Amino acid sequence: MAQILYLILGLAAGVLGGMFGIGGGAVIVPALVFFFGLTQHQAQGTTLAVLVPPIGLLAAMRYYQSGNIKLSVAAFVCLGFFIGGLIGAHLAHYLSDPLLKRMFGIFMLFVSLQMIISK
Repeated sequence: MAQILYLILGLAAGVLGGMFGIGGGAVIVPALVFFFGLTQHQAQGTTLAVLVPPIGLLAAMRYYQSGNIKLSVAAFVCLGFFIGGLIGAHLAHYLSDPLLKRMFGIFMLFVSLQMIISK
């Protein structure tokens, strides 16, 4: 069951990344912390493993050496992110520029408030 939830997270991150042009970390890190109980370090390390080719190989290696990558999580999120990115990029072309800008701002506001007010 967890693998399906990780896949859904990857899909959501891919869709949002494809729609808004944001890095997956803006979606995946908070989700892994708030919904899956990973530590901030584990979430960041796991996200780097998802985004490794070609973005974060050296940084991911450092997190891996410290034991802060959950490879089983990263594999399923990566698969979902791969597919979701295509879906999000496709959806973005159906939205007007002002609507897309508002949606992006609302999403970033939601994430920032969660990061500020959570434990």
